[in-house]
Amino acid sequence: MSPLRTLTVAIAASLASACTMIPEYQRPVAPVPANFPNAPQAAEATPADAIAWRDYFADAQLRDVIALALANNRDLRVAALNIEQARAQYRIQRADLFPTIGATGEQTAQRLPGDLSGSGDADVFRQYSATVGFSAYELDFFGRIRSLNAQALELYFGTEEARRSAQISLVAEVASIWMTLAYDRERLALARNTYESRLKSHDLIRRSSEAGAVSALDVHQSQQLLQSARADVARFSSFVAQDENALALVVGAPVPADLLPDTLTDTVSAVAELPAGVPSEVLTRRPDVLQAERSLRAANASIGAARAAFFPSISLTAAAGTASSTLDGLFGGGSGTWNFIPLIRIPIFEAGRLQASLDVAEVQRDINVAFYEKTIQTAFREVADALADRATLAERLDARRQQVEATQAAFRLAEARYKGGVDSFLGLLDAQRSLYLAEQELIFVRLADATNRVALYKVLGGGWQ
Repeated sequence: MSPLRTLTVAIAASLASACTMIPEYQRPVAPVPANFPNAPQAAEATPADAIAWRDYFADAQLRDVIALALANNRDLRVAALNIEQARAQYRIQRADLFPTIGATGEQTAQRLPGDLSGSGDADVFRQYSATVGFSAYELDFFGRIRSLNAQALELYFGTEEARRSAQISLVAEVASIWMTLAYDRERLALARNTYESRLKSHDLIRRSSEAGAVSALDVHQSQQLLQSARADVARFSSFVAQDENALALVVGAPVPADLLPDTLTDTVSAVAELPAGVPSEVLTRRPDVLQAERSLRAANASIGAARAAFFPSISLTAAAGTASSTLDGLFGGGSGTWNFIPLIRIPIFEAGRLQASLDVAEVQRDINVAFYEKTIQTAFREVADALADRATLAERLDARRQQVEATQAAFRLAEARYKGGVDSFLGLLDAQRSLYLAEQELIFVRLADATNRVALYKVLGGGWQ
C-alpha cells in the first residue's frame, strides 16, 4: 500500500470511528416540590411557553410597543450578536477535526566557501520547491478534539437560550413599564380632577366666609386639601415623565405618542388563566434553565477532553509537490517529491498536570450542577410567588371596588350634611380624603393585577416566541 493511500485510510478511520470519553450525561433531578402552591386547575389550557406574546397581550398599543422594542433594544441586539460569536467559535473548534491543507512555494539559497564546496571555489546552491500538504494534523482516536467540539456546540446552544431568555425579560419589562406609565397617568388624571373639584369647593367656601356664613377654619382646612391635591399633580407629573423616559430607554427608540396609554386597561391579557403545570416539566422548558443545562453539558464534555489527554496523541505531517535546483526545472519530469511524517506523543511524566486538569473539569461540572439546581429553585420560587399573588388579587380588587363605592356614598352624605348645617366641614374633609385615597388604592390594585399577569406569563416561560 502506498504511503498516500495509507494516509487517506488513517484519516478516514479517524473521522468515522473516533470515540469520546465524555461521561454519560444525566439531567439532575429538580430539587423542588412536585407541585406549585396555589396553582389553579387549568390542565387543558395552553402552556405559557407555547403562547406567542402577540397572542397573549390584548392591547394593540402594547403589542406595537413590544414589537418596537424587539427591533431596537440594544441588550437584545447584544444577545443576538453573542449567538453569532458563539457560532463562529464553534466553527473554529469544529475545523480542528479536519486537516488544514495549504500550498507553499519556497526557494532556498546557500553559499558554501571553497574549502567546503569540494571544487575549491566558493559556490552558491539553490533549490526551488512547490508543495501541497498539511502539518501536525491530530488523529482523534480518543476523542479529545471531538469532546472540545461538543463543548463548543453546547456553549453555542446556550447563547441561543440566553437570547430567548433576554427576549422574555424584555417583553415583560416593556409591558410592566408601559402599564406603570398608564398607572401614573391615571393617578395624574385623578389628582387633576381632584384639584379642580377642590378648587371650586375652596372658592365657594371662601366666598361664604367673606359673607360670614362659615368660619375661617373651614377656609384654611379647604386650602389644606387644595394644596395637597396640587402637590400630587406635580408629583405624578414627574412620575409620568420618568416612566416615559424609562420606556424609551428599554424600547431603544422614541415611542410615538399614539402608542402611549392614557389609562390602565383591565384587559391586559387575552388569556383568562395560565396553567402552572408540573414544576419538573414547566421549569425545565424555561430558557434560563435550559441555558444552565447547556453549560452543564459543556462542562461534562470538557471532562472527555481532559480524560483523552492521558492517552497517546498521533499527529501527521504530509506534503507532495515538486523540487528542483533551477526554477525552470521545477515542473520538469522526475522532479516530484513528497514527505510523510507521523508523530506519536505518549505522556509519561507530567508532574500531575493531566490529573489536575481532569480534577478541574470534574469540579467545574459539579459547580454547574449546583448552578443548574439553584436556577430551578429560583424559577420555582418566582412561579410560586406569582401564583400566591394571583390567588388573592381577585378578592383584593373586589374589596377595593366596594370600598370606593362605600366612600363615594359616604362623601355624598357628608357633603349633604355639611350643606345642611348638620355637620362641620371637618366631616366633609375626612370624607374627601378617604375617597381620594380609596380611588388611588383601587388604581394600585388594578396595576398589581395587570403586572401579575405579565409576571406569571414571564416566569412560566412565555414571551420568547
